[in-house]
Amino acid sequence: MKTIIILFSVLFLTACFDSGDAQAKAADRIKLGKATFDKNCVSCHGKDAKGTTIDWKRALPNGKYPAPPLNGTAHTWHHSPKLLLNTINNGGAKLGGWMPAFKDKLTDTEKQAILDYLHSLWPKVIQQKYDERFK
Repeated sequence: MKTIIILFSVLFLTACFDSGDAQAKAADRIKLGKATFDKNCVSCHGKDAKGTTIDWKRALPNGKYPAPPLNGTAHTWHHSPKLLLNTINNGGAKLGGWMPAFKDKLTDTEKQAILDYLHSLWPKVIQQKYDERFK
C-alpha cells in the first residue's frame, strides 16, 4: 500500500511541472508551418506572409484580387480557425479568388501548422484579440 501511495505521489508531482514540452511542440509546429507556407503559399502571399502588393484591396486588371497579406495587417485574423482551414482546404474560387485547394495536397498537421505560423507573425495585441475570440 505504501508503495502505491508513493508511486501516485511521484506521478502527481511530475505532472505538476512543465518540462517545456508544450513550448517545444509549439515551436516545432511553427517551424513546420513556416516550411509548409514557404513551399506552398509564399508565391502568392509573399515572404513572411506580408503580401506581394501594397493595395491588396484593389482588383487586378483581370477582375480578381491579389492574395492578401496574412501577417496580421489584413483581415485573416478576423476569421475563425474553422473558416481558415476551410479556405486552405477548398481554395478561394468560390469567393472569386484563385487560391487553389490544398485539401488533398497538405496533411491536417501541415494545415494546422500553417495557422500556428501565421498566428506567430501577428502583433501581440492581435494574437490576444484572436485568442479571446476563438480559443
